[in-house]
Amino acid sequence: MEFVSIRIITGDVARLVAFYERATGARATWFTEDFAELQSAGAVLAIAGTRTVPLFAPGSARPADNHSVITEFLVDDVDRVHRDLTGFVTDFVSGPTTMPWGNRSLLLRDPDGNLVNFFTPVTPAAVEKFARRRPAQPVTQEP
Repeated sequence: MEFVSIRIITGDVARLVAFYERATGARATWFTEDFAELQSAGAVLAIAGTRTVPLFAPGSARPADNHSVITEFLVDDVDRVHRDLTGFVTDFVSGPTTMPWGNRSLLLRDPDGNLVNFFTPVTPAAVEKFARRRPAQPVTQEP
């Protein structure tokens, strides 16, 4: 088995894609007006509109109703990401905080209210755990 992506269902695909493009620096590949993907070295973030839900099972997913999943992005410098996203992100849940497991994390909500965590390993054990991965950095752009 290979984990390949996570998909967010939204009522406004263009708005959510624009948010993640700005927040991550990745550019989306659009497949239809209802479906786009942002590719990173480790996984794909798929964003799909509500019109795609009935293709799986009608009523099986509802946009802007996530209360249990956090989408996470490994970055080189979480404090810089916080500075870069200040003024763009409207809902920071918590500023950069060093967690007991060794990551410095920035928790925020996307425009649909989904939780997003940008993190940087800071303890030796956490740095070693993520040493094989190459973190991406959000691209600083004017809002």
